[in-house]
Amino acid sequence: MLTRKQYELLVFVDRRLRETGISPSFDEMKDALGLQSKSGIHRLITGLEERGFIRRLPHRARALEVLRLPENMEPPAAGGRPGSREKFAPNVIQADFRMPGSSASADSQAVALPLYGRIAAGTPIEALRDHSMSVDIPTALLGGGEHYALEVDGDSMIEAGIHDGDTVVIQRCDSAENGAIVVALVDNEEVTLKRLRRRGQSVALEPANAAYKTRICGPDQVQVQGRLVGLVRKY
Repeated sequence: MLTRKQYELLVFVDRRLRETGISPSFDEMKDALGLQSKSGIHRLITGLEERGFIRRLPHRARALEVLRLPENMEPPAAGGRPGSREKFAPNVIQADFRMPGSSASADSQAVALPLYGRIAAGTPIEALRDHSMSVDIPTALLGGGEHYALEVDGDSMIEAGIHDGDTVVIQRCDSAENGAIVVALVDNEEVTLKRLRRRGQSVALEPANAAYKTRICGPDQVQVQGRLVGLVRKY
C-alpha cells in the first residue's frame, strides 16, 4: 500500500535510474514532487524502504536501488520508462466526507461504512462503536468481506503515512500476517492501530514513530479486530 506521493517518488527514482544510472538528489526529488522541504522526501524514502520497494546503499551518497514496483504498475517499456501512472489506484484518497442522510453520486462509486469513532495511533483508547455514524468510502479501497472505518487519533503511525485525523479503512478479520498494520484489542478493553509482529510466544505492537515504544504482549492479551486496507485523507 503506497500513498500517492510515495508512488510518485518511486516512479521518479526508477525512471531516473533507468535513464542515467544515477539516483536523483534530494533537491531533485523535492522539486519533482513539488514539496517544500527535503524532510518530506526523507519520510517518503523511509516509507518506501520499510515497505520493501527501495533500499539505500550504504557508504554511498545519493545511492538508491529500486527493489520492486507495485503490482498494479505496468512494467517498464522498451525505452526504459515505467508504465503510465493513470492505471495506479492509490490507497490514500483525497475526499470530502458525507454524513448519514446524504447520498453519494453514482459517479463517485462510494459505499457507506460504519464509522467507529477515533482509534489511537499513540496511547491505546477504548474503541467507540457508534453505529449511527457512517462515512462514504470509494469502492476502490474495498476488497472482499466486511469493512468499517475509524478515525485516527495521534501520530505514532506517521512514518507509515498515517496521520492524525486520517480515516482508515479496516477489513474485519481475526488474524493477520506478520508485519500487517492491524486494529488490535488489548486486554479486552483498549484498541490501538499498530504493526503486528509475532516474536515466539509474544506479540509485539509496533509504532511507526521513533518517539514511541513497541508494546510487547502475551499471546492471550491481543485480539486482531481487522487489518488496514486503505486510508482516506480530508484536506
